[in-house]
Amino acid sequence: MALIRIDLFSQALMRTVPVTAVIPVDNVRYEGDPVRPADLPYKTLYLLNGIYGNNMDWVCASNVMMWAQERSLAVIMPAGENHFYVDCAATGEGYGRFIGEELVEQTRRLFHLSRKREDTYIAGLSMGGYGALRNGLKYADTFGYVAGLSSGLIFDKMKNADNSSGDYTQRRSYYEAIFGDLDKLDGSDKDYRALYLKVKAAGNAPRLYLACGTEDFLIEHNRSYRDFLQAQGADLTYEEGPGGHDFTFWNEYLGHVMDWLPLEEKMAGISSGNVRREK
Repeated sequence: MALIRIDLFSQALMRTVPVTAVIPVDNVRYEGDPVRPADLPYKTLYLLNGIYGNNMDWVCASNVMMWAQERSLAVIMPAGENHFYVDCAATGEGYGRFIGEELVEQTRRLFHLSRKREDTYIAGLSMGGYGALRNGLKYADTFGYVAGLSSGLIFDKMKNADNSSGDYTQRRSYYEAIFGDLDKLDGSDKDYRALYLKVKAAGNAPRLYLACGTEDFLIEHNRSYRDFLQAQGADLTYEEGPGGHDFTFWNEYLGHVMDWLPLEEKMAGISSGNVRREK
């Protein structure tokens, strides 16, 4: 299992962005184990961090390397930099274009990754859950499977925020700097409901997975989006269970995501667990 730290220059962001990659190119094989064909490209998961985090969060706090190794899955983890993975009109920074276009193309050139939509996945937690849903739907031609854990689906909270919080990431001015005019979010390419309706109308909707802890402050936001998607007939797998807004929950349910994705059969090691799913 190769753990690689990369600095990629992004035209969309006009700077170098740190990226962590897990590439199962050097997996140990014991006598009798099946040998993976060397010319078979890797299925790929683009995995996004949450607010206050960075591109090493998943490696440090989850079993992602073990699961990637046992499923021969490449995992690409870029830095989110508290910007919700969207394009920012005020600064010209194209975080969405970086995730949905540049990062995919550059890593496909760097590594032996599949170019098939059905082999290309995106997921994330909290802010990264929103980013995965937004970019997975906006770039639905690229991503066939999209998963959000404790997703930051907080448009109502953004619109009702003021500037009194000591945490700048909770202020209305912060949300306005990232998303622009909050009164114009509905129907925009940052609107996770409008984006789903667009891909549904085009007959190009990816398969979706959502999960949230029952003690998480975002649970009602995630239930609301679940209800919307189910009403639209989305191909949705939804789960919730005991847990808060932390890696104890995210690590467990990343294992569920691994079981939900159409990956290669596990080669060896610990199973990521049995999955209870609501369709």
